[in-house]
Amino acid sequence: MKSTLVWKTLQLSPALLGLSLFVASNAYAEISDQRVSTSESTVELNRQLSETSVEIDSIQIASDVSPALSPTDTTADSNRELLEQIQRYSGENGVESLDQVTSVGQLRDVSPGDWAYEALRSLVERYGCIAGYPDGTYRGNRALTRYEFAAGLNACLNQIERLIGTGGFDETELETLRRLIQEFEAELATLGARVDNLEGRVAFLEDNQFSTTTKLKGEVIFNLASAFGDEKADSDEDVDDNLTFSHRTRLNFDTSFMGEDRLRVRLQAGNTPEFDEATGTEMARQGFEAASDNDVAVNDLYYRFPLGDKIRLFVGANGFDFNDIAEIHNPILESSGTGALNRFNRRNPFVFRNNAEQGVGANIQLSDSLSLDLGYLTGESNSPLDKDGVFDGDFTAMSQLNLALGEKLDLGFAFGYSYYPGEDVNLSGSTGSPRAKRPFGEVATSALRFGIQGSWRVAPKINLAGWGGYINAEAEADDREGDNAELWTWAANVSFLDLGKEGAAFSVAAGIPPKLTDVDGGDDDDDTSFLIEAQYQYPITDNILFTPGVYVILNPNHDDGNDDIWVGTIRTTFSF
Repeated sequence: MKSTLVWKTLQLSPALLGLSLFVASNAYAEISDQRVSTSESTVELNRQLSETSVEIDSIQIASDVSPALSPTDTTADSNRELLEQIQRYSGENGVESLDQVTSVGQLRDVSPGDWAYEALRSLVERYGCIAGYPDGTYRGNRALTRYEFAAGLNACLNQIERLIGTGGFDETELETLRRLIQEFEAELATLGARVDNLEGRVAFLEDNQFSTTTKLKGEVIFNLASAFGDEKADSDEDVDDNLTFSHRTRLNFDTSFMGEDRLRVRLQAGNTPEFDEATGTEMARQGFEAASDNDVAVNDLYYRFPLGDKIRLFVGANGFDFNDIAEIHNPILESSGTGALNRFNRRNPFVFRNNAEQGVGANIQLSDSLSLDLGYLTGESNSPLDKDGVFDGDFTAMSQLNLALGEKLDLGFAFGYSYYPGEDVNLSGSTGSPRAKRPFGEVATSALRFGIQGSWRVAPKINLAGWGGYINAEAEADDREGDNAELWTWAANVSFLDLGKEGAAFSVAAGIPPKLTDVDGGDDDDDTSFLIEAQYQYPITDNILFTPGVYVILNPNHDDGNDDIWVGTIRTTFSF
């Protein structure tokens, strides 16, 4: 008797376990001692199937949104694990599976000598609900959980309902159904309740989502800062050392139309001071300025999209520069909101600060370790006036070859050419001395730009980064044609990661801002300025970063006759 029950269970178990996932057992009555007719049992089972059926598609949706569960839900961990198991099984068996097997001979790893061969043959021929893997195998020796087994056998449900409806089950099979339904009562109750809950959450999110194509990201900076020193650079006036409290607010709208493209629209408002007027030097400018008197403006606007698997193209219309296209190679300090406090320490000014507003660009992946960044960038390209436009105004053509040496060392080798008609000359990106900014004054100027930058993860929690840059400039005006000038700059920084707390970083940066070393028919920078910064990034939460720090300019404007200038700041960045 026992062996007969085992054999019947083996024959029916795939179908019965599928039923157990979809049927609540409490509604079943005890079996009468007298024989119950097959037709009456059939009606009862069909009624309960229709009342308690749970679709596997719902389970798929629930698994996808499970990270949104409330952290206070005491059963979240166990239910999430349950749904993840079903998701893994569904992804393996449901999406990639073959069409329904109609003959056990289709399973090439099942032979007549296998101990379960007759059971499989019976299931295929009687119930028609066995599926194989894409390679034509059944993989009968693979271990799986009770949940995986139940979820993966959803295909049997319809077949069993059909058999019950046509009287295809005898009373012994119905009795086995009842017993197995009772055994899987707990799994059914847990899964069913969880699916109902998550389906409601998904429906709510779909009804209240911001957009089906656009993601909104925001950043707000509150900054407490002051510049101090004896006198302004190149002046007898005192440094304006009043304590300031300011902010910068940004909203980024990132839209994707095809999945791999992105349209970035950034709105910005703020009143963060630049400190150049307060100190007499642009070397003191902060790296997160927003001196717009709280007027809201489009601060960044570009669209990028793939062209095949190896190329990504860019077109930008406002606030677009080479740093939007190319790798900066300064991972800890490059961000304006969370990186360096000083403008110069964020990125190589000879490569990534080109006085640009609009342009086009491309990323080309040459190999796993080699890529090329290209950009053509302009200033007032929206103006049709003389010395403006796409080709007659100021422009920069820039390129950078990126080399990844393993996972720890990245290098970038940059070369470019710039032309400025006259008044818009700014070779230093407003980070150096006045002479380095305009070597020939307000005279049309062309420049060959060279730069090398890199980042090296020396140890798991120590990162080194830096750059060097050189510009060879030439005057383009008739009265100074042939005059040349040379400019140099370099910087380096070291960051100690997870210092004091996971996600924290203590960084020290130092370098020489852009300096004019040799100019025909003009004055060089006599001395050398050094800019040194120390800061500590401390994450209060995942969305709040507290960054106190200070930087000092020694010999501002490359003149040792100027007093040293200090800037202290406490920056708090909120991101959402």
